[in-house]
Amino acid sequence: MLSISEAEARALLISYHLQPSTVAGVFDRLGSVQYDPLNPVGRNPDLVFQARVPGYRVDDWQHATYRERVAYDAWDKQASLVPVADWPARALIRERYHPWHDRQILDEFPEMVAAVFVEIDRRGPLSSLEFEDRRRAPERHSWYGPTIVKRVLRALWARGELVTHHRAAGRHYYDRPERVIPSQHLAAAPLRDENAYRRWVVARRHQSAGLLRPGASAEIWSVTGDAAGRAAAIADLVASGEIIPVHVGRKGTLYHLVAPALSLAGSPSPPRVTFLGPLDNLLWDRRAIRDLFGFEYIWEVYKRQADRRWGYYVLPVLHGDRFVARVDSRLEGKTWSIAGWWWEEGVERTPELLDALGDAVIRFRAYLDAEKTVLPRGLDRLTRSALLRRA
Repeated sequence: MLSISEAEARALLISYHLQPSTVAGVFDRLGSVQYDPLNPVGRNPDLVFQARVPGYRVDDWQHATYRERVAYDAWDKQASLVPVADWPARALIRERYHPWHDRQILDEFPEMVAAVFVEIDRRGPLSSLEFEDRRRAPERHSWYGPTIVKRVLRALWARGELVTHHRAAGRHYYDRPERVIPSQHLAAAPLRDENAYRRWVVARRHQSAGLLRPGASAEIWSVTGDAAGRAAAIADLVASGEIIPVHVGRKGTLYHLVAPALSLAGSPSPPRVTFLGPLDNLLWDRRAIRDLFGFEYIWEVYKRQADRRWGYYVLPVLHGDRFVARVDSRLEGKTWSIAGWWWEEGVERTPELLDALGDAVIRFRAYLDAEKTVLPRGLDRLTRSALLRRA
């Protein structure tokens, strides 16, 4: 059993998550990148990759996913992009653990199921908009879709009978798996042993987070099964050395560290500023972020405007191993429009910090392909100067 300080835990997390890589390298390291369709400054995958991939530009992930087939759309910690090599290991998710199977719609409308396959086989990848039948579906959760054909497409996607061929403006275009998933992965034996699957998926969660509490919130453990099975899988992974139990801080809070991260112990956090997406893997366990970094982050995008403390799509701003600010912004044409900038309490705006912020602004504006920055009123001169910095 290892014991480390909060500072050592922060350094491990930052080094594990933010070491520079490629898009493919980030998929290999994290194993899962959460997808969200909101797009004020790129979608969540864009924000995850721009924090880790030098020279990354908005939508580069789509080329890696839909042309190079490095990854594919799947259900993991909610809607996600996962390595395409995962296809055989995720068989039980498609068969049993996916929360949106919606078998009811497939049983009620078998003629629509048949028509979907006929049209996709004949015409190639299709979204729900390409089907003439626009009958409304029986009411269910909004994720299922408002029309029968959309619900059928999503149900077949959940079961793996269709997969996402590509997206256009965030919309799925569906196709047969054999026309998307590379043959070596499609032909591989599916992982259907329950215990082996549990070990695999729980290991993957730790890989995605780097350092994870056994009592992390429920959405982190999506598709990992019940608590007892998860505890047994964690015990097996500790016994095999794939994850390492560590006690963190004076309270000795139990975490599990993914084994490859141990080699990063003692690595200093880079003194750079990074803008993080709201669903970045580093932020998955919000309580851990609060305990280790002293940073309370609540994504307010689905709150009413009157109930928001900060803003619509607020990105945390990291400097080294400290969260120093929050920014709410959006890209409007070629203009990066910053609606709000808030320094964290007690942050000293040193020349080093402001210089690192200016460098980060240059990188972020290049990532957005923005030519102009618009700032809110009320910012101090030094902050304004850093946010308006030009290359």
